[in-house]
Amino acid sequence: MKKIFKITAIVFFMSSTFLNANEGMWLVSLLNKMNEAEMKGIGLNLTKEEIYSINNASLKDAIVRLNYGMCTGEVVSNKGLIFTNHHCGYDAIQTLSTIDNNLLLNGFCAKSRNEELPINNFKISFLVRIDNVTNDMLGVVKAEMTEAEREKALAAKSKEIAAANNENGKYEVEVKSFYYGNEYYIMVYQTFSDIRLVGNPPESVGKFGGDTDNWMWPRHTGDFSMLRIYADKNNEPAAYSKENIPYTPKHFLPVNIDGLEQGDFTMIMGFPGRTSRYLTSYGIEQAVEIRNPALIECFGTKLDSWKSVMDKDPQVRLMYAAKYASTANTWKYYIGQTRGLKRLDVKSDKEKIEQDFNKWAASSPELKQKYADVLKTVKEYYTEWDPFVKASTYSSLTGISGAEFMNFTSRMSEEIIQILNKPDQTKRNEELASLLPEIEEYFKEYDANTDKVVFVNLTNLYRERITTNRPTWHNLLDKKYKGNVNAYATKLFETSIFTDKNRLLEFVKKPNLKTLNKDLAFIAASSSSLHAMNFRSLNPAQKFSKGMRTFVAGLREMNPEKTYAPDANSTMRLTYGVVHDYKPADAVQYNYYTSAEGIMEKRDNNNPEFVVPDKLASLIENKDFGPYANKKGELPICFIHNLDITGGNSGSPVIDGDGNIVGIAFDGNWEAMSGDIAFEPNLQRTISVDIRYVLFIIEKLMGGKNIVDELKFVHKSTKVDPTVIPVIDLPAPVVNPKSNKNSKKIK
Repeated sequence: MKKIFKITAIVFFMSSTFLNANEGMWLVSLLNKMNEAEMKGIGLNLTKEEIYSINNASLKDAIVRLNYGMCTGEVVSNKGLIFTNHHCGYDAIQTLSTIDNNLLLNGFCAKSRNEELPINNFKISFLVRIDNVTNDMLGVVKAEMTEAEREKALAAKSKEIAAANNENGKYEVEVKSFYYGNEYYIMVYQTFSDIRLVGNPPESVGKFGGDTDNWMWPRHTGDFSMLRIYADKNNEPAAYSKENIPYTPKHFLPVNIDGLEQGDFTMIMGFPGRTSRYLTSYGIEQAVEIRNPALIECFGTKLDSWKSVMDKDPQVRLMYAAKYASTANTWKYYIGQTRGLKRLDVKSDKEKIEQDFNKWAASSPELKQKYADVLKTVKEYYTEWDPFVKASTYSSLTGISGAEFMNFTSRMSEEIIQILNKPDQTKRNEELASLLPEIEEYFKEYDANTDKVVFVNLTNLYRERITTNRPTWHNLLDKKYKGNVNAYATKLFETSIFTDKNRLLEFVKKPNLKTLNKDLAFIAASSSSLHAMNFRSLNPAQKFSKGMRTFVAGLREMNPEKTYAPDANSTMRLTYGVVHDYKPADAVQYNYYTSAEGIMEKRDNNNPEFVVPDKLASLIENKDFGPYANKKGELPICFIHNLDITGGNSGSPVIDGDGNIVGIAFDGNWEAMSGDIAFEPNLQRTISVDIRYVLFIIEKLMGGKNIVDELKFVHKSTKVDPTVIPVIDLPAPVVNPKSNKNSKKIK
């Protein structure tokens, strides 16, 4: 029977996420009627209040921030069990591993609470509430202020607001800028520090495909790990104690193992780190032509240096596994971003926006006065800063952010000098003693021989690329060591107090400035730090901040019918869309999910990136999938959907229309790596691991039936037919409000 629908439904269909990805990482407290209409039209069965509420349990109470925005996790049981990505727990798993008991390589699964392993220096935070404080913040800004005066006034007000909302230290409060300083919101968090490792798959599952498959589709990676939050007897945050008990959450996510099909609604809630969607064409040109090539070369040199040692030494391979994985991810990201910006000609798209803006800004005397020179100001910033970007980037990534000892020496020496300048001897001794745990912790994950290779290779790279305006320690290198970097490095690593734990511990017992000032690591690090400060003084950043703040305000005023999502800034956001295949290139069509068959097709046990353990291979070959197979009898591994995520979203739950978890997000796709700057609706896809594969690995491979039994299972409701255009009345366009009143209500 033919479907009859309203004209408004056609408009909705054309603008909805059925055909195109929905750009926007939406602040969860500000979901508007347009968001709600779109979401309900494609399968959401929840209300805004069930997604975000400060008065009742809601989805936000099951979403957690890991280590202040490094990743996202989700509560999946009433006993504080957390699912996140394997790579989000990677560093903790590596730290708990030894050569004889390599949890990273072999996997780990606690069969009881007593077997769960405490993790040092790991924080998990729940969002309590979001408040609009725009009026309070901008109330201290005066028209006659310089940018420096404005920043100082805003910083002072931010500190005041945070203190007024932390309830005597119970909460952590952050004041966040949105739309380049046009709006401000506070984020109130409750943070837990007693976190324990519950389990992780072997690296052959959690990192299957390695660097080769990273950012790629099709994918067959079981990218998950499991943590648990512990609290005191009152269910409040507490330091680690054997007396602590599993945290009882306000809300947790039930598990839907019925799976997903093309066109099914999905949404992701999490803490995306950073996007630059308002970047101008001038910024894109700088990234493509100057900054990114330098970043790629520096990161690549560091990776090659690490790998040359890791391949020879199993202990170093384990010690540097997390560092290598993180840097490799960043290195490949910038390669993909540069490729995408060029291939998709994003600069031309930005130029069109800027042309339209300038035409609009010139359309009336009032607009001309406010916005006529805005893009000129932004362009001036890049014109003034571009000549220094290459040298600044190489200087930073081969200097203070290069070899590990450089940053450590800079931080540690600064602390020591501050302590030595204090008049009270007793106080000095106490504060010097307080440095000892930091020193012990640093050297647990440090290998001097490896760092020497990095230092030599990065310094040689820097000297090849930058021939003038070098840090002053290069004068010593040229004069005393005849430019021989290896000779300088050999002397440094043989004598410096900052490259050997015992030497540093002895120094801290009896510190003196004479020894410090003669130390080669201190000379290199302090010189590099000063050099970086000089570059910062050359950066006309205040011109950029003023120009972009005004430009973004103008864009929103120019298009009042459009609701602009603010750039990601490690605050809780929601993105929504549908499960969707895509066409990456001519004559190529990608399916929306992968299956265990693909694991066996990729299997190569001579290649460490594609090892398939015998037990897993046997389970797949025998189709021993238990209840986790789909209707075709396949074991689903990963799926793609057209949502808008970025770094920080790693580990975020993929949630169905009823509020159940169906997967865990872990990556984006190679063809849309420029998406942090320019969203590509036809190409942009989020890659997520299917919750059924996660549970299959936990139960069948890891023997974690006790964990599976802890979860709550549900079945999905009737799906929206993706071939039928939904009948829906759209609300009137949402106009950007000129007023920014403080409110705790969802708008």
